[in-house]
Amino acid sequence: MNFDPIFIVYALAAYLLGSISTAIITCKLMGLEDPRGVGSNNPGATNVLRTGGKKAAIITLLGDMLKGLLPVLAVQQLSADGLALAMTGISAFLGHLYPLYYHFKGGKGVATFYGVLLGTNWMIGLAALAVWGLTMLAFRISGLSALVSASSSPFIVWYMDGSETLMIAVSFMAILLIWRHRSNIKQMLQNTKPE
Repeated sequence: MNFDPIFIVYALAAYLLGSISTAIITCKLMGLEDPRGVGSNNPGATNVLRTGGKKAAIITLLGDMLKGLLPVLAVQQLSADGLALAMTGISAFLGHLYPLYYHFKGGKGVATFYGVLLGTNWMIGLAALAVWGLTMLAFRISGLSALVSASSSPFIVWYMDGSETLMIAVSFMAILLIWRHRSNIKQMLQNTKPE
């Protein structure tokens, strides 16, 4: 697979878009408290739901998902190369986790992760969301649902697509997502209520 320098431009643009915090901007525009200073202090949809209500949470969820979806869809129109898609998706995801505009302190990446999956292959994205939904129905814990879904995503990619490049990219993002949920894992192990 040949490396095209334009991939760097795609990745940089995706990172900059991913760095925009939907949660912080939404809460500010709606006159709500900064999500980084209330609840779990996480600028994500779950914390916004708890501290700002459903409307703000839905906007945050959709915005964070679009940050992963739109760059990948754009690159699909410009290049059919799997490496370009993988780099773009990872960069958007990293932008959400480590945003340039907010001192590299971002969210946990769940919605953006699903956006990347949906943009890359909508069937893979829907399968991963289905795992999240079924786990949520069974246990009613958002963090656990994200962990189970992220952990299963590389296997979903392997079964439904078979692309080694995509499987590596999704595995990398899943590992980071799990790492970002380490406080949730600790809370679950201690039998306290996680996010």
